Amino acid sequence: MLVGFSAPLAAAAIAFGKYAQPWLGGASPVFSGTILILVCTLVHAIEVRRGAQLQSFAVFINVALIVVFVTLACAQFPPYVAEPCPEFSVSAFGVSLVWISFSYSGWNTAVYIGGEVQDPKRNLPKSLLMGTALVTMLYLALNAVFVFAAPLKNLAGQLEVGRIAARAIGGSILEETVASVIALVLISSASSLVMAGPRVCAKMAADGYLPGWLAVPEGPPRTAIVLQAALAILMLWTSSFDMLLTYIGFTLGISTAATVVALLVLRRREGNALPIPGYPFVPWLFLVGVCAITVFTIVQRPMESLVGFGTILAGLVAWLFNRKTVGRSCGN
Repeated sequence: MLVGFSAPLAAAAIAFGKYAQPWLGGASPVFSGTILILVCTLVHAIEVRRGAQLQSFAVFINVALIVVFVTLACAQFPPYVAEPCPEFSVSAFGVSLVWISFSYSGWNTAVYIGGEVQDPKRNLPKSLLMGTALVTMLYLALNAVFVFAAPLKNLAGQLEVGRIAARAIGGSILEETVASVIALVLISSASSLVMAGPRVCAKMAADGYLPGWLAVPEGPPRTAIVLQAALAILMLWTSSFDMLLTYIGFTLGISTAATVVALLVLRRREGNALPIPGYPFVPWLFLVGVCAITVFTIVQRPMESLVGFGTILAGLVAWLFNRKTVGRSCGN
């Protein structure tokens, strides 16, 4: 509810506000980001089909425009100029991996709306594999364009790297075009989070893990949608973009590591009956990487790490309380 959906929604809204700022008369990114959250909330609260259609259309347009931009950019790269190698910090690199991992964290989102997918046993695995492969290719291609299009010193520490890279390649016209594409991507991201997150909360409520008033028998989970929007707007007004990214990546990294540990425990119990691709090298390599990144983040960004640990602790307390309550009810 907090780090999986509300915080990423707030981060997407901030980034959208930053890219759209020149078009909105210099309006604060926080203000325009709030408007984006409210609009997405309204669309997905009205009707399931309408929200899904909007999301599908936005994703199609995004992918098409990104492919076109990468193709044009590769044909118009400015002459390569060798730059001095920037100072390399292992700990800073570890923190950057937290942000990069967040870029891939949506690979599993199709599972969250599995109850509304036709033939989920066949279509869900296919969508996960195809989505992950497509995102990986787009991410690498787009970032290659950003890195080689402009001097590194111009890109370092900037949020709107897309604008900067496009300006270096094709001037102000391409800059505004690319900014429009990225704004559409961020709108699509916000829409997908508003569509998926509340359905997870509603299902957890139906299963007894969250308050029952979040559950719905059918139709859009409007109460959960409104709650997520309120949490996202609160984070939007109280945090910065890089703080949100660090908090999200740090906390989700620990969560995914816990999932892999559970998978290894199951493997030990069930043996070869539970196949794991690349076992044991792949899962252990992942765990070592997450542990290293976690340590670097704690050293470099202690406040965001503390909030992340606090979120996990709050989840554990809620789970233990719920477990005790359910056990007491069963005993009665």
